[in-house]
Amino acid sequence: MRIVALRGATTAKGSLRLSLAYLSLALPFALIVISLLLGLYQIPIETVGRALLSLIVPQAAEGISSTELTLILRIRLPRVLSAALIGAALASTGAAFQGIFKNPLVDSNLLGVTSGAGFGAAVALLLGGTALAVQSAAFAFGLLAVMVAYAGSRLYSSAPLIVLTLMGILIGSFFTSLTALTKYVADPLNTLPAITFWLLGGLTGVTWNSLPLLALITLGGSAFLWAVRWRLNILSLGDAEATALGMNPTRLKLVIILCATLMTAAAVAVGGVIGWIGLVIPHAARLLVGADHKALIPTSLALGASFLLVIDTISRALLPAEVPLGILTGLVGVPILIVLLRRSQRVW
Repeated sequence: MRIVALRGATTAKGSLRLSLAYLSLALPFALIVISLLLGLYQIPIETVGRALLSLIVPQAAEGISSTELTLILRIRLPRVLSAALIGAALASTGAAFQGIFKNPLVDSNLLGVTSGAGFGAAVALLLGGTALAVQSAAFAFGLLAVMVAYAGSRLYSSAPLIVLTLMGILIGSFFTSLTALTKYVADPLNTLPAITFWLLGGLTGVTWNSLPLLALITLGGSAFLWAVRWRLNILSLGDAEATALGMNPTRLKLVIILCATLMTAAAVAVGGVIGWIGLVIPHAARLLVGADHKALIPTSLALGASFLLVIDTISRALLPAEVPLGILTGLVGVPILIVLLRRSQRVW
């Protein structure tokens, strides 16, 4: 009877955590509306609601000034949507990487994708490329970095994922050096500040043109990670257990890594180098819903999107001057991670 009672309590606790995970998905939508209200020029919630409704019913925009309509729909809305998508992408890929590598200090930059993307953007800025060219170069070089790391790992037959991790660290360091070289030869009056500012991360230049690819990759990648949630649980137990259950752990890990790489490259291409989200948020999600990826993936998505929305709103609405997001996420993320690592020992 006691065993049955314990099983029932465990099942009830798991159901509660799963319900909490799916309820948390509503949080980013609420924060998106709040973010549209706040800024140096604050807008009433009724005006924001009518402006959003005008996307479906154009007559709803009657009575709203063209300045407010432009501010809501063309400046703030694409920015807050991109913040939510980037935060969700970085957090969910961080959770997936921590699960398959069984390491609490792993994040989405493990295989050098961020360093590669930073170098691509720096080269595009050095050559005077447009915003679209900068984003395209960042995305392409982010993928290139991971491809080079994977090709290098194939040269060794033993422990392929360990070698892949080492190659990712090496390739990331190599691209970081190339970025430093690019900054060294850049014009210190014009190009160098642009490169430095982009590498610090920010969403000031985001437009509607930046969203389609980011949304497609983030939503598609998130759906894939949720679809393989139970496989992630098995992979987190170890390769021997996964093989015993009829899985090919190496192949599955590579597919997950490819998906996470695409999501990270798309996020970095639009928002620049924004660190700590993929490291901090999965720990916070584990404390809330546990290590089961059925609840961990949606919770990481929701918390990642919410975290970056809050950071971006603080940057553009509450501070005297807009601070790059990469700086704020580091200042906020490090103290949070110190606390979370202490409290999450039982989860790991």
